[in-house]
Amino acid sequence: MADVSHRGDMSTHPDVSEMRARYARMLGGRDVALVDGPVFLLGLYCAASPWIVHYSLSQPALMTHNLIMGIAIGLLALGFTRAPERMYGLSWAMCAMGIWMIIAPWIVGSSPDAGVIVNNIVIGALALALGLVCAVTAVKSTPRP
Repeated sequence: MADVSHRGDMSTHPDVSEMRARYARMLGGRDVALVDGPVFLLGLYCAASPWIVHYSLSQPALMTHNLIMGIAIGLLALGFTRAPERMYGLSWAMCAMGIWMIIAPWIVGSSPDAGVIVNNIVIGALALALGLVCAVTAVKSTPRP
């Protein structure tokens, strides 16, 4: 069996410059890596909010709406994490979802109460803010020719 317990210096590896360049390319657009977690948590909260705020029975259409929107936001966050170079272009979709969440109680719901309205406005404002952070960073990190 080969002895693999020794650790050599990576600077002597024949492909070290290529590995460094690849690592820099992979992390080049990851300035907002810390935003991915909050976006995912926002999606989870949005999906669970009808049961947390207790309007799942009084607003069944809005309950389904928030569940679907929460899953969509969570999937966007997973996409931001897994394939950032391809997904950060969809940051503007996150902004649109935030705006939609703000106006949805009056369009999807039927005479929503103050708790439902405040809940969706907070979710929408956070989604809009996080989407803008991702979008601005994606624009900044796009290589210029």
